[in-house]
Parts: sequence; structure tokens; C-alpha cells
Amino acid sequence: MYKQLKIFISKFKEFLSKKFQKYDGKIPYLVTVLITSIIVVYGIKFFVKLTKNLHTDVLSEFDTSVSNYITSFRSDLLTSYFKFVTDVGDALGYFVVVSLCSLLFYLFFKNWKYVLQLLSILILALSSNLILKQLINRQRPTLEHLVTVKTLSYPSGHAMTAMAFYGFLIYLIVTFKINKFLKFGLITVFTILILSIGISRIYLGVHFPSDIVGGFVAGFIWVVFCILVLNLFKVFREDPNTINLY
Repeated sequence: MYKQLKIFISKFKEFLSKKFQKYDGKIPYLVTVLITSIIVVYGIKFFVKLTKNLHTDVLSEFDTSVSNYITSFRSDLLTSYFKFVTDVGDALGYFVVVSLCSLLFYLFFKNWKYVLQLLSILILALSSNLILKQLINRQRPTLEHLVTVKTLSYPSGHAMTAMAFYGFLIYLIVTFKINKFLKFGLITVFTILILSIGISRIYLGVHFPSDIVGGFVAGFIWVVFCILVLNLFKVFREDPNTINLY
């Protein structure tokens, strides 16, 4: 009996292996799709909840305490640094960075797809931010503004765009087959840049901390959503019959 059971299990394993062998290469993509889908759903839920609580006392106290703490460090040196960083997160800054990325990607990969992906997520983040600002209509803080601003406050366009653009750039760098020390260095630099751009907006007095949190969350949702779409494309590109409606 034991011998027969052992043979049956062995045959069954062999059957499963043959049956699902063609899907082995897609498993990493499918797992990524599942994880990113969950993150997108819960990210949206968190953003909506945060937005609904913008005018609560708890969030107001959070904004006040964090803003006071960060602005207490104001100095000529830090002001110069954060003004530079906030400029990097503006239109001219992205023009320079996208131009450099385009040149490097073409030289090393001979492919424009990465540039198109970066431009796509940048456009998505910018356009959706403008829409969200108009829908939510939150005014800027009344603190002293160290830079000129003309748009509404929530979510922070600088924080949202920085997270979306540089966050996706970090994802691309993770997928590149390059020197691990160079990869670690680039990821560290871009992570610091994302955080610095967000903090700069509070330091310069033009955003509430909750604006930055909302911007980061919204930008991160775009990063994960684009990763989700790219992995779906990879699955369907390898096997056009993946979707079978009948």
C-alpha cells in the first residue's frame, strides 16, 4: 500500500510539473502583479482616508508640530540647500534629469523605452496632481513663504512628482544589470533626493506636512501601478493566449 501511494504521488507530481511547466517563467511576473495590485488598492484607501481627515484636530496638530520643528532649523546654509532641492523638483529640474537619462539610456541600452516609461509616469503624476488640487481645494499654510507659489496645497506636486518619477527610476535601476555598488549608490542618492524635496516644501513654508504625506502616497501609487502594468505586459507579450475568454 505504501509503495503504491508513493508511486501515485510521484506520478501526480510529474503530471503537475508537465502541466504547468509553460507557466514557470511567468510566476515572478504574476506574483509581482498580485502584490502590486494589493498595494495599489490599499494605497488608494489610505490616500482617501487621509484626504477625508485633512480638517480634523489630530491632523491639524500633526501639521503644526512637524512644521514648527522643521522650520526651527532654518539657516542660510539649509535655506540654500532646500531652495536648490526644490528647484530640482520643478519643471526645469525634470527637463535636465530627463535629458541626462535619455542620453545615458541610449548610450548604455540603445533603447528609448525607459525614457518613454519615465516620461509617461511624469505626465501621469503631474496631470493627476493638478486635478486632485482642484478637487480638494486646500489653501497654502500661512507661514512665511521663502519661495513663490501660485497653486493650491494638497497634495504636494513636488512630493508627488518626486516620488513617482524618482521612485520609478529607482525601480528601473533595481532591474538593471549593473555594478551592485553603483546600483546601491544611485538608489541611495535618489531616495535622499525624494525625501529632501518633500522636506524642502515644509521648510520653505509652502506646504503642510500632510500635503507631503499625501503627495508621497499618491506618487507611490503611480509607481506601483506602472510596475503592475509593465508586468502584465510582460506576461501577455510572452503568451498572447494568456487571456482566454472561452
